[in-house]
Amino acid sequence: MRVWELQHAFGLDALAITERPTPSPGPGEVRVQVKATSLNYRDLLMVQGLYNPKQPLPLIPVSDGAGVIDAVGPGVSQVKVGDRVMGLFAQRWFEGGLTREKAKATLGGPLDGLLAEHVILPETGVVAIPEHLNFQEAATLPIAALTAWSALVDEGQLKPGDTVLIQGTGGVSLFALQLAKAIGARTILLSSSDEKLARAKTLGADEILNYVTTPQWDRAVLDLTEGQGVDHVIEVGGANTLSLSMNAVRHQGAIHVIGILSGAASQLNVLPVLMKRIRLQGIYVASKASFEAMNKALSQLPIHPVIDRIFPFEEAVSAFEYLQSGRHFGKIVINVD
Repeated sequence: MRVWELQHAFGLDALAITERPTPSPGPGEVRVQVKATSLNYRDLLMVQGLYNPKQPLPLIPVSDGAGVIDAVGPGVSQVKVGDRVMGLFAQRWFEGGLTREKAKATLGGPLDGLLAEHVILPETGVVAIPEHLNFQEAATLPIAALTAWSALVDEGQLKPGDTVLIQGTGGVSLFALQLAKAIGARTILLSSSDEKLARAKTLGADEILNYVTTPQWDRAVLDLTEGQGVDHVIEVGGANTLSLSMNAVRHQGAIHVIGILSGAASQLNVLPVLMKRIRLQGIYVASKASFEAMNKALSQLPIHPVIDRIFPFEEAVSAFEYLQSGRHFGKIVINVD
């Protein structure tokens, strides 16, 4: 079978297609014929050696993917050949809170990922695809959609009438927009692109702000909320946007810290956290139980993921380069089959 892997070094130029023997599932395992994968910023950092410089190589990258089970090992009872499934990102996180052990077993690093024609996973490490989604759409769910769900639903307890400030138009941000609107929240979305802002409007964004032409967007957000601030912030910028988010959130509001697109470290005045009783909540996807609950909700709403471009398997490096460019609106998918 064909796989993309980092063999001896990190970097996009070190990513190459190689051949590996097609594996057979052992006891309690299933083999998934991968149909599609999708890229997250984490995948790019992993390939570049920036996410975990100590990651052992070789490594098959990419955390998210979907396919069909084409073989099962002895003792498998929860799934069967022919089932359409997605990989569970945190392979040991089935329910409850996150622990160190659960966080150590993740696809796309340190475990091999899904940028391969076949993968072997425990039967407990796959989740059924919602019936209304195709393989390309399903491939976008395990990290991006579940992260948005974890922030707004699991941790945020979002309710109709809440106001949500969303940074950017990547996968997590657009899932957050779709979920927030489906629940009945008001949304304010930030982007540096007027074109992307216009597209976000068509998805239901109530208010839009260009953070390049409006660098003090925290004040603009306060104006839009009559000085009160928003109930929730989807914080994907990281170090260089967190202080603005702290200004823009209401007293006892929540900032869901998800990404580090603007950096991971900076000087930060923590006084607003105390004076406004802000809840800073780190978000690291969620459990299998949450994944399954989200899938039921997606089916009932129903929500279809926003896909920007689909690349063929042979052009995986181009897909990574497109992610790196920041030009995408929504998810970038790689067809495997």
